[in-house]
Parts: sequence; structure tokens; C-alpha cells
Amino acid sequence: MKLVFAGTPQVAVPSLQALIDSDHEVAAVVTRPDARSGRGRKVSPSPVAELAEKAGIEVLKPAKAGDPDFLARLAEIAPDCCPVVAYGALLPQAALDIPRHGWVNLHFSLLPAWRGAAPVQHAVLHGDDVTGASTFRIVKELDAGPVYGTLTEAVRPTDTSGELLDRLADAGAGLLVRTVDGIASGELSPVPQPDAEVSYASKLEPADAEVDFTAPAQRVDRLVRACTPAPGAWTTFRGARLKLGPLVPVTDADTPALDPGRLHADKKRVLVGTATHPVRLGEVQPQGKRAMNAVDWARGVRPTADDRLGD
Repeated sequence: MKLVFAGTPQVAVPSLQALIDSDHEVAAVVTRPDARSGRGRKVSPSPVAELAEKAGIEVLKPAKAGDPDFLARLAEIAPDCCPVVAYGALLPQAALDIPRHGWVNLHFSLLPAWRGAAPVQHAVLHGDDVTGASTFRIVKELDAGPVYGTLTEAVRPTDTSGELLDRLADAGAGLLVRTVDGIASGELSPVPQPDAEVSYASKLEPADAEVDFTAPAQRVDRLVRACTPAPGAWTTFRGARLKLGPLVPVTDADTPALDPGRLHADKKRVLVGTATHPVRLGEVQPQGKRAMNAVDWARGVRPTADDRLGD
């Protein structure tokens, strides 16, 4: 089939590459306009745009998917199907109506669970043992279209959302190609999602990533892993923000009992109290400074008995 692929971030790149390598024709790519990124805040094309340009594929960057010029060009290309992975903008009905087989989205959850912007983060945050990916036909209602196919992926006890998303992006690329193959052959028909067991995964904002050490250690651990790498878990120390990397709940017999937020540092580890048992800090990043090992950080700040995280 003739395809127009829509996607923007790095997580969409494996799917675009897999479609380029398939028997189908990727006639064009739709992505978000160039944006500032990186330390220098330079204006750069999206990872999807970079791959498309390298492959010699036409790149469309509409400010809105309803722009008349974009819709006219899409109609001119006349794609059979438009695969989508993390495009990042709403698609109006006028765009949805152009390809004869519609727009087929690769979503990183087992629908109808975790519809919305942050399915992988919420799977980690809520302690799901298994998650996955789904391909479905896009309809007007959020992530509610009929499903073509799914795959499952175990959520490992130490997974960050970034690590889990990377695995799903790689596995999901194959699922998306198989879905397009099935649509092209006429062997695959989508199945409506069940009305039960619907859940929603709203975007996690920086305010959501503040660690509450009065919560149980398990909750603290899940929040930090869910917010790694973005938006980045954080707390405060002596009035300044302190970014936290993944940490480890500790239940050793020789671990001291600590009140929530209370610090205990020695030559080998830095512990913080929670509502249950302590957690061991991994990497931390003080405001305006580079990331460092928690032991090195504690050696520099020398926490006292009155210091606590989340002050």
C-alpha cells in the first residue's frame, strides 16, 4: 500500500524504519514543526523528520493537521493508509477521511487500558505486571477505535518508563508492519474495544513528579521510575530542588529505621525514610549542577540530623 506515516519523537523512529524496510511505499511523513531542543535550545527537526529526510522521503510539517494546504497535499498523495506513532497533535475528521483504510495508530498499552498521553508511565506508576502495545483505527474519541492487533510485554521490577518504552517501541514496530500487511491483504479486520476496563493515562507534569516521602517505599519507587526520564522525579533539600534518579527500597536487617524524608549517609549508601522502610538513593542532581552519585553528593553537603528531603 501507499502510506503516509505520522510521528514525531525518537520512539516513533523504529516504526518508520520498519515501514521503510517493508514491501509498502512510504510516500510521505507527517511530523510536528521544528522545535527547540537540547542544551543549546537550537531549533531542530524531529527525529522522525531526520530519518525521513535521510531516506529521501517528503516531509510535511503542518502547524495544525487541519491546515488547508496540508489537507490538500495529503489528498493529492492519496495514501491507502496512514500509520501513526506518537505524532503529538489531534487529527481532524477531514484528515481522517482521506486514506481509504484510515489512520492506524500504534499505542503503547493493551487497550482499553491506559488510553491517553502517558500509558507507559502509568503502567509503571500503578505497578502493572504486564503491559503491551495495540494497533487500532483512529476515531474521534480518544484512543477508542477498533483494535487490529496487540502484543504483551512484562514490566520488570526495576523498569523506568524510558526503558519500558524503548522495548515497546522496538516490538511495536513489528506489530505495526504486520497490521499494515494484514490490512493490505484483506485478512485483518479491527475488533471493537470492550466498554469495561477502560482507564486513562493523563500526561505527567513536573508537579506530579514531586516525591512524597510520607508515602510507602513502594509508591516512592514506582513514582521515581515512572517519571524517569521525563518529567524527572524531584524533591527539595535545604529549600532547593533536587532531581532524583531511580532508587531502591531497602529491607536489610541492618538498615536503620528513619522517619519520612530523614537522611542517613555513610561511605557506601544514602538512605531516606518513607512511611514504611527506607529507600537507597542512586543518582541525584542538585539544582544548577550536574548529576552525581548520591554518596558523592552527601559527602559534599554533609546532611545533619535536622536535614530531610521534602523540606
